[in-house]
Amino acid sequence: MESTTGQETVWHNGKALRRGYTTGSCATAAAKVAALMVLRQHLIHQVSITTPSGVVLNLNVEQPHIEGQQAVAAIRKDGGDDIDATHGMLIFARVRLNHSGTISLQGGDGIGKVTRNGVGLAIGEPAINRTPRQTIEAAVREAIGPARGAEVEIFAPEGEARAQKTYNARLGILGGISIIGTTGIVTPMSEESWKRSLALELEVKHAAGLNRVILAPGNHAERFVRDQLHLDGESVVTMSNFVGYMIQEAVRLGFSQIVLLGHPGKLIKIAAGIFHTHSHIADGRMETLVAHLALMGAPHPVLVAVSECDTTEAAMEVISAAGLQAIWPLLARRICQRVEEMLRYTRNPPRCDAVMFAFDNQVLGSNRPLADIFAGWPTC
Repeated sequence: MESTTGQETVWHNGKALRRGYTTGSCATAAAKVAALMVLRQHLIHQVSITTPSGVVLNLNVEQPHIEGQQAVAAIRKDGGDDIDATHGMLIFARVRLNHSGTISLQGGDGIGKVTRNGVGLAIGEPAINRTPRQTIEAAVREAIGPARGAEVEIFAPEGEARAQKTYNARLGILGGISIIGTTGIVTPMSEESWKRSLALELEVKHAAGLNRVILAPGNHAERFVRDQLHLDGESVVTMSNFVGYMIQEAVRLGFSQIVLLGHPGKLIKIAAGIFHTHSHIADGRMETLVAHLALMGAPHPVLVAVSECDTTEAAMEVISAAGLQAIWPLLARRICQRVEEMLRYTRNPPRCDAVMFAFDNQVLGSNRPLADIFAGWPTC
């Protein structure tokens, strides 16, 4: 496994771009070291964690404090060369030991609260996403052993002010920042270097003999492919927001089949002909849903309800309640039509397929049966 302090670099055209680590990694490290300090009853100034992507982080601990059966510690967020609203702020954890045998996780000062459906967390819950929840609990359990219990509180005194520079309020997350991150590592998002690094992964796959590839917006797709479709995750390549670029790169390399796979939150945009899916470039998710629902004959109140949703997850709940799940295979077919239009002047274009799944890993829809899409693909 790789070992880093967050200072390793990604190189492109002779320029070094420094990687960083997520708020989820900060919270995990802070919780782990606070738990260790309670047990050992002495201050600790450096802590090591393994991120979900397998990278080992050795991080400096700030403001460590022990008071009886509880301890507090902080880790400073470092986004590397991908500086965002949380860069440089302290993420704290307070750990209190008890005899319950269970670990409870709470959000304190500066951690946002969920006030609307659609972000994958229950209303009233702290905005600590699934992967950080798992890594925090696992790190504390490793520290305290199998029998003890602990109350873990994550807080960030600067969180409410920093959150004003994020999209949290638009998503119904109020009062602070979100604790996020699926890999634990922040890779610099300088567009050209990031695009090239993604294309390099495609080149590696092609050089290894793969001629069919799954392009996905993020890291969750590899787990979905392995756990739900029971296929070899080696076929998955992250395309981030660069859908058109990565499709063109796959064409250049001669892949025979491209499967666009992911949550509707990103893939819906492709159905509207949007091939760079970052929200700063273009959106239109609700408009696309409303247009296709209208073509299906959806009642006007459903169209209005979807148009007023802030997130795709919220719209999915409205669509499901109305019994209009047929929208998803319809959109999957439209995605493929859009790609075929983009590649209409390409000699020997690859076969394009599309698969959409929900946060609970259930398949929502595909342009043709999954058995046909993945016939002959290597299984795990």
